[in-house]
Amino acid sequence: MTSAPQLIRAGFWRWLQGTGLERFQLLRAPDQWILRGTILTLTKHDPAEARYEIVCDQSWKTMSANISLQTGNDERVLRIRHDGRWYENDQLNEAVNGCIDVDLGWSPSTNTLPVRRLQLAVGESSGLVTAAWVRFPELTLQPLPQEYRRLSAQEYLYSSRGGAFVANLSVDDEGLVLNYEGFWQRVDCTDIGLGSFLALR
Repeated sequence: MTSAPQLIRAGFWRWLQGTGLERFQLLRAPDQWILRGTILTLTKHDPAEARYEIVCDQSWKTMSANISLQTGNDERVLRIRHDGRWYENDQLNEAVNGCIDVDLGWSPSTNTLPVRRLQLAVGESSGLVTAAWVRFPELTLQPLPQEYRRLSAQEYLYSSRGGAFVANLSVDDEGLVLNYEGFWQRVDCTDIGLGSFLALR
């Protein structure tokens, strides 16, 4: 019998640029790491709910991701599989050939993947790496060039698109984001008055 994944950490992120909240979980299974989350936010016209599960191997390379998005009466699903090639809803996506990490546009959870996988020393840079980036609300998969530089034990400088976007990240001891400059911030449920949100499945 396969044992259930072990919960390592759970928490909330608040979106700082609008109305939005994410509940996330980091889980450990034999030879796998799993990230799960539920995102509640407002798009231009409708409230939106997104759910995701990302499965990585023991070295934090993305194996699969399942994402669903509900906005109004519209529901979209994106199923990603990576086995050396990337498949988007069972269709080969050659545009992201060579990518190792999936990157969710609406969540800071996937910053954990390169942080844990690269294991940079303080002062070291990843150089250019390209992620398979999931655009929201379109739920499409495309390449996104990016770079991580480790500034201290818990701080990173993140940039993408050749430096067109730059932000400081601080992370906890599991590599999960505490603060993503200008975009997301870890919060306690008592800070947001949503203790009942913990009951979300």
